[in-house]
Amino acid sequence: MAPVNTLKPRVGYTDLVNAPEDRRRYELYDGEVFVVPSPLPRHQLVSQRVALLLEAYAAAHGGTLLVTPIDIVFTEYDVLMPDLVYFVEGRKHLVPLDAPIRHPPDLVVEILSPSTAATDRGRKMQTFARYGVREYWIIDPAPGQERLEIHTLTPSGYELAQVGNGVFQIQSPLLPELGAPIESLFPRG
Repeated sequence: MAPVNTLKPRVGYTDLVNAPEDRRRYELYDGEVFVVPSPLPRHQLVSQRVALLLEAYAAAHGGTLLVTPIDIVFTEYDVLMPDLVYFVEGRKHLVPLDAPIRHPPDLVVEILSPSTAATDRGRKMQTFARYGVREYWIIDPAPGQERLEIHTLTPSGYELAQVGNGVFQIQSPLLPELGAPIESLFPRG
């Protein structure tokens, strides 16, 4: 009996672009396809609050904020869809208005969902580090767990720069003038 080929072909960004629309969101990790489920309302409310905070920062200090769905095409086979991305003023020219983004953002924000938490803390985080994303925020919006982690890129990978909750102020090394209480990111009620 002949051996069965169980290898899956790698899927590239071009394949995703040319595939029929099915209203799903996809990420590629070394050509392996992952479906990204739609977020829940709590996730979206936190995303909106972070977006407002970063938009106000951009208005005061320059830069460009983008919210999902947005593909970051690191290579043909590594394509991620972060919740929010920010390019500082000196690098906002790397965001083409009518083409995919092919440069690492300065900041990526991921808001944890039960279905994506392991990927956001594992494979996704490692991919962002590999391609040079300078700062990575992980926000856990779960009631009783509400917290923000800020990871900064070092030569050996991400290092935890801040973990906090409640009235503690956001202390971003990348955006030092940000200054907002972490609790302002989370909905009440």
